[in-house]
Amino acid sequence: MSLFARLMYRALVWKERQRALRGEQRRAPGKPGGRPVHLLTGERGETLAFWHLRQAGYTIVARNRRSRGGELDLIGWDGPTLAFVEVKTRTTEDSGPPELAVSRAKQKRIAKAAHDYLRRLRKQPASYRFDIVSVFWDEAAGLRVRLVKNAFTV
Repeated sequence: MSLFARLMYRALVWKERQRALRGEQRRAPGKPGGRPVHLLTGERGETLAFWHLRQAGYTIVARNRRSRGGELDLIGWDGPTLAFVEVKTRTTEDSGPPELAVSRAKQKRIAKAAHDYLRRLRKQPASYRFDIVSVFWDEAAGLRVRLVKNAFTV
């Protein structure tokens, strides 16, 4: 685990805490071209997940990789295993834990995009798996990032 990855992750967590304490709005109202709140929340969650995985020892090789099948949020090596990582971010518990948002249909789209990515590789990995990183901001507990390795198989 690199010192740089640990420092970046801690800095991002601190930044999220500061935003929450200020009650900062995530989109300037009335600003033309302002991005919707849910997209900004998703981007911040993916950035936190990226640095969390780096801190956990992953070597990330691609972010937001689009193909005909869909989009892969993060692709990285966890030792000899290639991991296709789906990131889910939530700010409320109204719809349950973030990882429950990966439905069977979403799993199939992720698998289709992953197989397209694997088909384009020159050298095939010995093994691959599908992980989910769940990012949740709770007012009482603060930021929670959870990695579910081998979350599903297709």
